[in-house]
Amino acid sequence: MSEVILNVEGRPLSKRGLDTRRRLLDAAEQVFGALGYHDASVVKVAEAAGVAAGTFYLYFDSKKAIFDELVRDLNRRVRHAMKEGSSQGKTRYESELLGFDAYFRFTAEHPALYRIIRQAEFVSPEMLRYHYDRLSAGYVEALHEASESGEIGKLDAEVAAWALMGLGEMIGMRWILWGDHAPLPARVWNELERLIRCILEAKDA
Repeated sequence: MSEVILNVEGRPLSKRGLDTRRRLLDAAEQVFGALGYHDASVVKVAEAAGVAAGTFYLYFDSKKAIFDELVRDLNRRVRHAMKEGSSQGKTRYESELLGFDAYFRFTAEHPALYRIIRQAEFVSPEMLRYHYDRLSAGYVEALHEASESGEIGKLDAEVAAWALMGLGEMIGMRWILWGDHAPLPARVWNELERLIRCILEAKDA
């Protein structure tokens, strides 16, 4: 069952309303990513979305409200991309590699993700925690199951999940965000595969 999305008055949005809300979130990603939270404004987000400032307030009651929803939106989308990618793997190790690849592709398409999440540390610390908690939740469970089944080594699934998340984030920042948004260089990908294999102690790697 799909989630019912409401306007600021608590009424369900129509198809047209959902489209406008989507445009506002896409515009917010662009504006917050380019200008930063403090230099961004409701007017600039509305202009980028092609709507009047008054229309903005039908969907979000403040700049912080759309910022928080943008973090939730990007989080949902990156988790969906990673889940779709990793689900194609036949083993936990393959799933890891496919999930990382999906994450890097999403990052290349949404380079503002890094800047927005880092802004959250100061603008909305609760959303920063939300982002990483949501990323890690299913990840920890999947690693725990693979470890218990003997497919990978005996490990602390929570520690391993957060370590792997950090690995992906830092490599993505260095070679995707600070690179040319192209696929990872072969030497980087090969080393990443080696590191993941070592962490997992994957039996089939």
